[in-house]
Amino acid sequence: MKLDLAGQVVCVTGGSEGIGLATAKAFANEGAHVVICGRRQSKLDEAVASNSSTNGGTIEAVQADMTKLADIDKLIAHIQSRFGRLDILVNNAGTGIYKPFATVTDDELQDGMAINFFAQFRVSQRALALLKQSSFASIINISGRTAIRGNFPPGSSCTGPAKAAEVRFSVDLATELAEFGIRVNCVIPGVVKSEERLRLWESQASGGQWQADSAIANRDKLEIVSVPKGQTWGLPSDIANVVVFLASPRASYVNGAALTVDGGPHTKSYVSQLYVAQ
Repeated sequence: MKLDLAGQVVCVTGGSEGIGLATAKAFANEGAHVVICGRRQSKLDEAVASNSSTNGGTIEAVQADMTKLADIDKLIAHIQSRFGRLDILVNNAGTGIYKPFATVTDDELQDGMAINFFAQFRVSQRALALLKQSSFASIINISGRTAIRGNFPPGSSCTGPAKAAEVRFSVDLATELAEFGIRVNCVIPGVVKSEERLRLWESQASGGQWQADSAIANRDKLEIVSVPKGQTWGLPSDIANVVVFLASPRASYVNGAALTVDGGPHTKSYVSQLYVAQ
């Protein structure tokens, strides 16, 4: 299916690895010009070097932390200077904190909202003028399954509400920006086998005592019991394919939607399985 994304200007926050990088590559493979951002310059350099598009698609990077207003402004200024418009914004930057409610610190609560909901709000707001310069603009917010399902043990009282806010935010934004021809949708991934995300969860579950060999062996064992026979947890590319389609003219009648991409309600949470297995 031709998606008509060649020459489009795309921004993917948190684009140096995992779902973000897979999404950036998918857009580049469609011939789009992609700007990614992330906190670590070394990871951004690797991401840019990994672009293998043969359709003229490009990936460039801006080192930026989406919890810092000055860095958000730097990202938007770069897009303005380079392209003068923005066609597609993918708010992917985010993380998860999983622990019992009573042990969540105020700093963790503040940080959880900042990197998840606040970042999506602030980036979208500051990118709005550039999106208005596009003839077919789209915002896609990446949430997480804790927006709609609990994750106990160990507990998702910090991350879940932040992810749920992203879903609700997408509905409001879709309504408000419709007059400008800007579509807004939300993707809710389930368990995705991204190395950086799996390692984060495993490190949290082990109290920071992460060991590669045992962690990888445990992943394979838990996957067997956590998904139906013949299926697996998702890959970053599974989410990226959905995002690219939603951003394309082929999805022009999709607006204000929250699409769950998690292999089905039967698929168990990897985080919960880590704690149950202990």
